[in-house]
Amino acid sequence: MRRLALLALLPLIAAAPPAENKKLTPTDVVAQMGDEFWITIPAEDLLVMTLEGGSRVVIQLAPEFAPVHVANIRKMATSGYWQGATVYRVQDNYVAQWGLGEAERALPEGVVKLPPHEYWRPLKGVAFQAVGASDPYSKQAGFSNGWPVATYKDGTASLTHCYGAVGVARDLAPDTGSSSELYTIIGHAPRQLDRNIAIVGRVIEGIENLSSLPRGTDKMGFYAKGQAARPIQSVHLASSMPVETRPSFQHLDDSTAGFAQYAKVRMNRDDDFYRVAAGGADICNIPVPIRPTPKK
Repeated sequence: MRRLALLALLPLIAAAPPAENKKLTPTDVVAQMGDEFWITIPAEDLLVMTLEGGSRVVIQLAPEFAPVHVANIRKMATSGYWQGATVYRVQDNYVAQWGLGEAERALPEGVVKLPPHEYWRPLKGVAFQAVGASDPYSKQAGFSNGWPVATYKDGTASLTHCYGAVGVARDLAPDTGSSSELYTIIGHAPRQLDRNIAIVGRVIEGIENLSSLPRGTDKMGFYAKGQAARPIQSVHLASSMPVETRPSFQHLDDSTAGFAQYAKVRMNRDDDFYRVAAGGADICNIPVPIRPTPKK
């Protein structure tokens, strides 16, 4: 009923009507959203990774879906655990992976070495907004608090391996990964990984600084002997940075009629460029709009 109510409100969000005969693009829909349609991401949920040379990657963490892994990441970031870490694997159309690699270092105090898998969670308690298109990997796909989510017949839900998703590298079960080694998707969404590896966040700024790195020439895209891994200069939580320099971002509120219209237009592209509307979209082809927090 809530979704029907949202859809019924769609005409109310257009503060000013578009030019006559102009067909709205997704960009047009997002551009007409006022500040009330946006939610600020908490500073403690932003992980700021600076690569050698100063290029920056900002990751939004997902404690609602992976609370233990995210707690580990926060402890590692605040303790300086990743000092000397590198991006040591870049596999074409798949992932970029970073951490200490084979370097041995004791985990910081309080880090759970073998966390629960956190590959999925109960759907109960998730503010789920169905997108309305079929999903071959799940019962139904949609959004929750700005995250792309898949739901399943057993009453569970998981985050999805869309472009930019950040997951925990692990060995074979029962290893779940401590979160000391992380990866991000830099190619076509490998949704077969959903519910098999913990997703702990997503890159919301600077993905190009990882996706553009030289591909590893060893097996699975690991850098071979003679290839230089990209050093990581620092990793911090935004909440630990001075207020005047810390990054701040907002995501479009997926519980609003504005987001419903945005998703509808993404699924039915019928603007001046298109001749045929697809009539649907993969959940990963409806990226949640994210913007820097406007300065007041």
